[in-house]
Amino acid sequence: MLLKVLGAEIGKGLRVQLAHPVGHVITLLISAMMYLGQGELRQDLLPRTLVAIGGYWFLQYAGLVMVADLIEEKRAGTFVQAQMTPAPPWLPMLGRLLTASVFGLAVAAVATLVPLLVAGIAIPLRWAAILPVVLMGADALAFTFLLAALALGSPMIGALQSLFTSLVLLLNGSFLPLAFYPDWLAALARILPTTLGIEATTQTLFEGRSLAELWSGGTLPWLLAHTLALSVVAGLLFVRNHRRALQEPS
Repeated sequence: MLLKVLGAEIGKGLRVQLAHPVGHVITLLISAMMYLGQGELRQDLLPRTLVAIGGYWFLQYAGLVMVADLIEEKRAGTFVQAQMTPAPPWLPMLGRLLTASVFGLAVAAVATLVPLLVAGIAIPLRWAAILPVVLMGADALAFTFLLAALALGSPMIGALQSLFTSLVLLLNGSFLPLAFYPDWLAALARILPTTLGIEATTQTLFEGRSLAELWSGGTLPWLLAHTLALSVVAGLLFVRNHRRALQEPS
């Protein structure tokens, strides 16, 4: 039963999003061109910043799809009807999150692969990078769920989402690796989603560090803690705002 509800929610989300492909196509084009249009950068920094830009686009577009879908349902007055199911309320939200992650992953892949091929950027592949990449994705999705929880209760969610994702783009390493930041700015950047995941990923890819070294160096434990903290905060906020949203008049 639960799997049927989850599958139905994912199917519905995919159909709704694919019914309006123009916005997705435009975003794919922008994501491919934004990195290449930054101007002349140091060649030794391009691989690291490319990893970061991929993390940014995954976070940015997954959040955009998730939040836009919720806002549309609330404006149309169909949000409450969509909750009339014996499944727990978090299950449809999980379906929405998985749908958003599909589109976020597609945009991130284009944003990474197109510059990789056009500019001839070399990124080494290492098995140790798989875990940091997975955790970076989980961290980004936890933040996406947090945005969705905020969207249930805040009319300012569009401005908040734009502010947070802009900060991520500026500080997560998309323009300059964290090693070039002042200590205070690097500490601030690590509070934002994706930053710790990008740092751990680039350390494995370009510095050859093992997972044991990431753990002993503190990057991996902080990444796990950041992901768990975001997940807990997002879950608690969702429970609170979901209850309030159901009590609002249609």
